[in-house]
Amino acid sequence: MEIVKDIPRLPPRPTEGHKGTFGRVLVIAGSMGITGEAALAGRSSLRAGSGLVRVATSRSALPIVAAIEPCYTTIPLAEDGEGRISLEALNTILDAVQDNDVVAIGPGLGQSDGLRSIVETLVQQEGLQLLIDGDGLNNLSRLRDWPKKCRAQVVLTPHPGEMKRLWSGLFREEMPKDRQQIAEQMARETGAAVALKGAGTVVADDHHVYVNTTGNPGMATAGSGDVLTGVAAALWGQGLSRLDATILGVYVHGLAGDIASNRIGQVSLMATDILDALPEAFKAVAA
Repeated sequence: MEIVKDIPRLPPRPTEGHKGTFGRVLVIAGSMGITGEAALAGRSSLRAGSGLVRVATSRSALPIVAAIEPCYTTIPLAEDGEGRISLEALNTILDAVQDNDVVAIGPGLGQSDGLRSIVETLVQQEGLQLLIDGDGLNNLSRLRDWPKKCRAQVVLTPHPGEMKRLWSGLFREEMPKDRQQIAEQMARETGAAVALKGAGTVVADDHHVYVNTTGNPGMATAGSGDVLTGVAAALWGQGLSRLDATILGVYVHGLAGDIASNRIGQVSLMATDILDALPEAFKAVAA
């Protein structure tokens, strides 16, 4: 594996650019009672430079998600009796996928047979740029042979618990203790780019590995990973490779957490503080 040391950069924005120039991101997230995750991913994607963001969520969750942020649009999806996106929403999702550059799925979805079928269908879409996080990963972990069916370009962003479930679904051997080895093997065996979150987040594809140097313990708070989802998806949509988008996303996300921590301390840090610090983090990276 080649060790990546240099942080990727976004190119300067062309003066003639428009909303479509800077990436169209579709976030499939949320369910009734779990709406904040969808809003965090959508808002952070905007803060990370996406020209257009659409948040597709269950019909009953949509009014709350839409009220949190006026700058993204929303798509109502059919839902099951528990307020989760149902399999009946699949055609609406596939239509929306065609109009976007990157799809991020997972935050706050919940788990069900229908959601597993939706995730399974998305990973089979040829060339789709697909970032999977949160409950998207938990649903994916129940699909034992998904790498054999995968035709999408996939980024996986698990925390250790989600990685353990993914590992158990794919490998018979016990998961190693070394985080870099885990990320490298998962990337190699699945063909995905992998960001194993935690202290010193490890990003790997089948040829490269990067260990992040930003971030702090205050970021171990609900919603932090949803912010990363939006940031990485936005960078991918702006033309970076999936590996570069993931590395830069992890770095800037951690830097925003450090900026927020310096302001208010680690104990009081919330995901919205990380989101609010993204502009300063991006300015620092561009300097």
